[in-house]
Amino acid sequence: MQEKLKVGILGATGMVGQRFISLLENHPWFEVTTLAASARSAGKTYEEAVGGRWKMDTPMPEAVKNLIVMDVTQVEEVSSKVDFVFSAVDMTKEEIRAIEDAYAKTETPVVSNNSAHRWTPDVPMVVPEINPEHLEVIAAQKKRLGTTRGFVAVKPNCSIQGYAPALFALREFGPKEVVVTTYQAISGAGKTFKDWPEMIDNVIPYIGGEEEKSEQEPLRIFGHVENGVIVKAEKPLITAQCIRVPVTNGHMAAVFVSFDKKPTKEEILDRWANFEGEPQRLNLPSAPKPFLKYFEEDNRPQTKLDRDYEGGFGVTLGRLREDTLFDYKFVGLAHNTVRGAAGGAILCAELLTAKGYIEKK
Repeated sequence: MQEKLKVGILGATGMVGQRFISLLENHPWFEVTTLAASARSAGKTYEEAVGGRWKMDTPMPEAVKNLIVMDVTQVEEVSSKVDFVFSAVDMTKEEIRAIEDAYAKTETPVVSNNSAHRWTPDVPMVVPEINPEHLEVIAAQKKRLGTTRGFVAVKPNCSIQGYAPALFALREFGPKEVVVTTYQAISGAGKTFKDWPEMIDNVIPYIGGEEEKSEQEPLRIFGHVENGVIVKAEKPLITAQCIRVPVTNGHMAAVFVSFDKKPTKEEILDRWANFEGEPQRLNLPSAPKPFLKYFEEDNRPQTKLDRDYEGGFGVTLGRLREDTLFDYKFVGLAHNTVRGAAGGAILCAELLTAKGYIEKK
């Protein structure tokens, strides 16, 4: 790419906004030029606006420290400075849908980390290795919005990243019933132990809205495009429990699965080892290679050791074995704020760019 695309980040001061900024430092295709947040941050430098709330392990990039934060509601002004935006705004779902549509209508593509548009029929919800063909619905969305280059694309919930790709890699065997329990890090709530001390030495067996997302969002990703909308898959039937655990980053999933046609263990390991998608074939900058990594050791993957596999963009798997009630059981792990949030959106934007949906204004 000759000249980098100019990127804006909506909701730049929050944890996911910060993760976008840290991951985009020195990105070969994208350059962060514009930061937007709530009115209380507008007019301040980014360093002033964040203050002592920088939550990343790495230092704040020098390139953004002195950028003046804009008011995210000043849609025309923000849009005029960028080629596309990442959205991580903290608003109600109705407000998020409205503001993301407003940006799209300025002919500015929006790649969103938010859940507000995940079930809008003509908005693609994409895991780039699984359903890149869902980008086809963008044409119908542009028609609805009255745009030529503006649209909204979203990434799915962080909780499904550790098991949905593993199940998709086995689609030829027809996964039909899945029981999953996710063990989710506190950063999924935008928290650190410093600002959520009650999570130390504690487990909370409930995360609002997560179980419904964990059961339904994989079906939309596994679905197909028909008449300009996405039709969700009917199988597998998924039931989920989602538990908050005292871990900084990394969502783990314990999965039980039955198939229409039961594979051998060797077949499963072969499909995982050889699974690749469009990001790998297109050699996208953030594409993990390989995407899925299986550990033979009984005590892996471990959150602390393995969440940063492939810079946090990959998924690690382990403990595959036959089960007494289901066909098989296994464990999956994904970095929730990289693969599951900002990084997944960046990979989606790279795919959109490679496919010609995002280009310079």
